[in-house]
Amino acid sequence: MTPDEKLQDWRDSARRVEREVAKAVIGQPQIIRLINVALFARGHVLLEGDVGVGKTTVLRAFARAIGGDFERVEGTIDLMPGDLVYHSYVDAQSRPRIDPGPLLRHGERLTTFFFNEINRARPQVQSLLLRAMAERSVSAFNREYRFAHMTVFADRNKVEKEETFELASAARDRFMFELNIATPADPGIRRALVFDPAFHDTDALLAQVEPDVLPWAQLNGIAAIIQRSIQASEAIERYVLQLWEASEAPQRFGIRLEGVDMERLILAGASPRGMSALLRAARVVAWMAGRTHLLPEDIHAVLPSALGHRVFFTPVYELRRAELSDALVRKIMGTIASP
Repeated sequence: MTPDEKLQDWRDSARRVEREVAKAVIGQPQIIRLINVALFARGHVLLEGDVGVGKTTVLRAFARAIGGDFERVEGTIDLMPGDLVYHSYVDAQSRPRIDPGPLLRHGERLTTFFFNEINRARPQVQSLLLRAMAERSVSAFNREYRFAHMTVFADRNKVEKEETFELASAARDRFMFELNIATPADPGIRRALVFDPAFHDTDALLAQVEPDVLPWAQLNGIAAIIQRSIQASEAIERYVLQLWEASEAPQRFGIRLEGVDMERLILAGASPRGMSALLRAARVVAWMAGRTHLLPEDIHAVLPSALGHRVFFTPVYELRRAELSDALVRKIMGTIASP
């Protein structure tokens, strides 16, 4: 099979994954597409959204369609780093036992790891997760454990502020995307979610998703081939570099936000790692569209999700992050001329 034929087969499988997930999750086509893009770009995802909007359901649906094992951890104030690595208890014979924790118990079959309410966990726990995300490995029991196929998803509790620990900038930068899963606005979808019994049984919904749609153990390899196969022209390269500069100093490009002193707004723009993640995601968008070269619309498809959480504001404006980051990215997209 030629590389082009292999890429086409995987493209068909990627689209099939989306169709399967959509059987269990309605009204979220953009979220499904971007999670799929992150998976094929091998990036982690930070989820936003109110309670009960289906974050766990969409991740379980992806885990079933892709294959491998799913693990979920609840962030709490008393969670310690060791709790991710091992589980200690007293067995039926009153003997102390230590078993592998949620990060280790699945071995290399772990493909989807969901950390719910990550900002409820202490910074020490977040730091361990950061290493697992960056290196896809942890040290425990005098050996190195690797989970090369794992994608980390996390969400934050946005309501309560007591006993929470906001993610540091380095932690947020580890996530390829920050996605907001909103309640569907379409009246028909809202009616179905409330009145159709099919959507009241999550396990029955997930059973409709065909399992193991693609060979998940080969995902890293095909992701590398995708990155090598999609080319960027010099014009696209200049465009992306201008976007990067605009994230660092938007006032130089004439970008203004109402009621904001632009000279005091930006503490730090996007990092090199962040821009690299943006390009990896854009290449996957181009590949899924059947192209071998990047277009501006491939960049635009992922820019809001990949850039907004990577621009850090000075303390006086950080409290308005939700409002300002979206507005800034829109201004950057509207001001920097695309080729």
